[in-house]
Amino acid sequence: MNATATVAPPQHMRALERANKVRLARAELKRKVALRETDVVDVILACPWEAESMEVADLITSQRRWGHTRCRKLLAQVPMSETKPLGSMTERQRLRLGELLRAAESGEWGRAERATPWVTDSLRRA
Repeated sequence: MNATATVAPPQHMRALERANKVRLARAELKRKVALRETDVVDVILACPWEAESMEVADLITSQRRWGHTRCRKLLAQVPMSETKPLGSMTERQRLRLGELLRAAESGEWGRAERATPWVTDSLRRA
C-alpha cells in the first residue's frame, strides 16, 4: 500500500502558469505582426487561441505605423469598440474589419484624411 499519489498544483498556480503562457504567446504574435511575418487580417479571421481574449485595438496597433487614432478611425467604420475581444467578434465583423485593413494596406482607405486641406476640400465638393 505504498501507492504514490500525484498531487496537482493548486488552482492559483495553474492559473498563473496559463496566464504566463498566454502572455508569452501574445508577445510573440505581436512581434510577428510588427515584423510583418504574420498578417493581421489572417489573425483576425483565424483567431488563434492566444488572441481569443486579446483586444482588437491591441492587435491592430501592434502593426507598424498604426497608432490609437488611426485604429479608432478604422474601428468606427465597423462600428466596434477598441476593447472588444477578438474571440467575441462575429463572422460578419471579422470579414468587414479584414476588408478595411486590406484597403488600408493598399492605400485605398483614408486618402481623404491624409490629403492636404485644399485637396480634401476639392474632394468633398466633387
